[in-house]
Amino acid sequence: MNGLSDTLPVIMALLLGFAVVMYVVLDGFDLGIGMLFPLYPEEAARDQIMNSVAPFWDGNETWLVLGGVTLWAAFPKAFAVILPAMYIPVLVLLLSLIFRGVAFEFRWVAKPGHRKWDASFAVGSILGAFAQGLILGGILQEIPVANQQFAGTALGWLSPFSLMCGLAVVAGYALLGATWLMMKTTGAVEQRARVLGPRLLLLLLAFIGVVSLWTPLALPRIAERWFSMPNILFLAQVPVATLLFAWLCWRGMRRGQTILPFVSAIAIFLLAFFGLVISNVPYLVPPVMTVWDAAAHPSSQVFFLIGAAMLLPLILAYTVLVFWLFRGKLAPGEGYH
Repeated sequence: MNGLSDTLPVIMALLLGFAVVMYVVLDGFDLGIGMLFPLYPEEAARDQIMNSVAPFWDGNETWLVLGGVTLWAAFPKAFAVILPAMYIPVLVLLLSLIFRGVAFEFRWVAKPGHRKWDASFAVGSILGAFAQGLILGGILQEIPVANQQFAGTALGWLSPFSLMCGLAVVAGYALLGATWLMMKTTGAVEQRARVLGPRLLLLLLAFIGVVSLWTPLALPRIAERWFSMPNILFLAQVPVATLLFAWLCWRGMRRGQTILPFVSAIAIFLLAFFGLVISNVPYLVPPVMTVWDAAAHPSSQVFFLIGAAMLLPLILAYTVLVFWLFRGKLAPGEGYH
């Protein structure tokens, strides 16, 4: 049983990480196009933008549900610490996604009085992304824990670092949204996205640089992880790879390529996530609660894992099928509504 108790939390942590990555990648561009909405005041452009994600957006939210349920079922002790520590940004996130989802459907049937739903879609997208950054920053800056329980205050997550992380996530999702529009639209929408894309890329790189410097300076354990020998020899490849994909993204945007900017932007996100994992593994609540400390009883993990093993292939198959069926670019005036 000891072997199982040691192995299962690792498997569940990998499942949790996979769900988070899939959500960030798939719902990131979805939120990103909402952030860019105010920069496209023309109704025809907004219709084209909305139609470019119409077949995908609701399925993308599935990964958020999977990640939340995995944290709750497999790591209840971590869930019991993180949720009360992040009540306010979590509520902002959920309410933003609700208003955003309602706006997505209602703007089509509310025409010509749909402007309030356009605003709701944009504000919900921005606040949803910003709240995710606040949660990330609040966890990275270390949650106060005593006797495996949250020991902080309701606003303990609020700090210059968490606010900066919120802005970083907004910039990153906006870049994903811009590269998505390059890949999925034509005409004026695509051209404006190509103007915005390089600026958003530079902004994201600036935020990544600030986070990369801030965290080791503020947290000695992260500095030790990254800059001790021989770790630095291997981990130095992460920023190098990030700069490489940033160059590919920039090059693709400038040369009018469709897929390369989007794929490169995703790679930058994956490398940033990998860097965060390196900085904090094996902690779920840094630096006091590891995946083993937070794990549920092995029988509960096995029960959840059986269900996940049945559902995960279906979710992946649905995702692949939708992206395959609705491949290609969307011209002005075309849509699925």
